[in-house]
Amino acid sequence: MPKHGKRYRALLEKIDPNKVYTIDEAAKAVKELASARFDESVEAHIKLGIDPRKSDQNVRSTVALPHGTGKQVRVLAIAKGEKIKEAEEAGADYVGGEEMVQKILDGWMDFDAVVATPDMMGAVGSKLGRILGPRGLLPNPKAGTVGFNIGEIVKQIKAGRIEFRNDKTGVVHAPVGKASFEPEKIADNVRAFIKAVEQAKPEGAKGTYLKSVYLTTTMGPSIKVDPHS
Repeated sequence: MPKHGKRYRALLEKIDPNKVYTIDEAAKAVKELASARFDESVEAHIKLGIDPRKSDQNVRSTVALPHGTGKQVRVLAIAKGEKIKEAEEAGADYVGGEEMVQKILDGWMDFDAVVATPDMMGAVGSKLGRILGPRGLLPNPKAGTVGFNIGEIVKQIKAGRIEFRNDKTGVVHAPVGKASFEPEKIADNVRAFIKAVEQAKPEGAKGTYLKSVYLTTTMGPSIKVDPHS
């Protein structure tokens, strides 16, 4: 087992491992624990009371964080006709049709999110599924990344809308800001994320749904949070 360095051990001494922090307390603490030379991301991790092996208990949805993630998201919009102009005017970084599909097939991957109009999903799904799927980038109606309202979708993603889904252990992860954010903004984003996860509760989930919530920075220790605070 690799041991933590001196910096990390010093950060651990600043928090109480037996305490469950309120969201506001945790938001202040993560700022104090951010000691890297770059602006660390703040992440929320929620353990759910679901069986991820059962399809009817999987969680997948989106949330518009009130203060965004602090990250500039490069959006690729795949569309045709007038929808290309609509995506461009909405602020998409890259816009195109079949030529973009071919560009990805040739190895281009300089984007963070992909959205598409329904009439382009035949080409996108059949040709790019194996490339974008494993990376979580394949447009999907459930994730709100497919629609003829392509301009609105692009604006939402650029403004801070994120997608979340549980992993194979039943945990959902999401960036909820940067260490440079004011604590109040971090807290607002955390509350919005928790609320969205609660609203995405599958009917098949029984018992305690939100089992545990932790907040952490990229390089710092995690803090246990009371999701109802």
